[in-house]
Amino acid sequence: MNRPYTIATLGSHSALQILKGAHDEGFKTLAVANRDTETLYRSFAFIDEVIGVDSYSEFPSLMGELEKRKVIIVPHGSFVAYLSLEEHKKMTIPYFGNKAVLDWEASRELQREWLTKAGIMMPRQFKSGAEIDRPVIVKLYGAGGGKGYMFIRDAHDFEKRSKELKKAYTIQEYIVGVPLYIHYFYSPLQDRVEIMSMDRRYETNVDSLGRIPAAAQEGMDVSPSYVVVGNQPVSLRESMLAEALRMGENVVKVSKEIAGPKGLFGAFCIETIITPDMQFFCMEISARIVAGTNLFIDGSPYSYLNYTEPMSTGRRIAREIKNALLTNNLRLVLDDSSRL
Repeated sequence: MNRPYTIATLGSHSALQILKGAHDEGFKTLAVANRDTETLYRSFAFIDEVIGVDSYSEFPSLMGELEKRKVIIVPHGSFVAYLSLEEHKKMTIPYFGNKAVLDWEASRELQREWLTKAGIMMPRQFKSGAEIDRPVIVKLYGAGGGKGYMFIRDAHDFEKRSKELKKAYTIQEYIVGVPLYIHYFYSPLQDRVEIMSMDRRYETNVDSLGRIPAAAQEGMDVSPSYVVVGNQPVSLRESMLAEALRMGENVVKVSKEIAGPKGLFGAFCIETIITPDMQFFCMEISARIVAGTNLFIDGSPYSYLNYTEPMSTGRRIAREIKNALLTNNLRLVLDDSSRL
């Protein structure tokens, strides 16, 4: 079948699995990479073309050239980190996803409204440091991979350390439990939510501190850091899968009420903590592919239940685009601002 479109993305985050998946589904592929990583992306045979830039901030200036190449952009976390909401919204070339959801993802307050409406439990949120009466985690806005997050013991601790906060932040109750990041895919063509895979993050140095006995930590002048350096695969107890799927379905249902009739579609992730009584608490939602899916470029136990072939989240995106082309429904999987 003739598929004239090229799948393109920024050379970062989850670009390798996105472009490998697109190649496996028969698309041409293109990476826009900075000078430090350009050689890496040129080394893979499944990437047909690499455009080098000095900085990812140059990406919007490429729109005219990419439009001529019949490109479909697949966004990931680096788009959120390097491009503003305004730059996202100005893009008129075909864009996989609904940009209206970005406003709800970018705001911690709107996220909370969305997830609460979906019936998902969330940690208590504090409006000011003076209200803190229990351990909290202070999170910066944006996709920074945990950089700058702080563990705070009490209001006095916050008062001492708040001068370190240079960006907008939110103060969230620290829930003790197991972190679990659930990767979903919602197909607007099939009207179906799929669980693709799951992971937990390896964070430095908080995970290293967890190996040191509490008594031995006394007197150590080390503050916990939550910068993500890698990911580990996780398999959830089967008795808990029904609740995990329900959360994903409810998030999609509510998104159609708050972000236009298309709502959230494609890849997304609900970031949870599971407490000892097996309750899910949602920390936040990522309305796009997340880096934890890079563990599963050859598929996961969950994707294998639906596809008896290797199916990464990146390939699942390309499969949805391909199916949309085959059924003349490409508009269903692109943002409404996309110009075909």
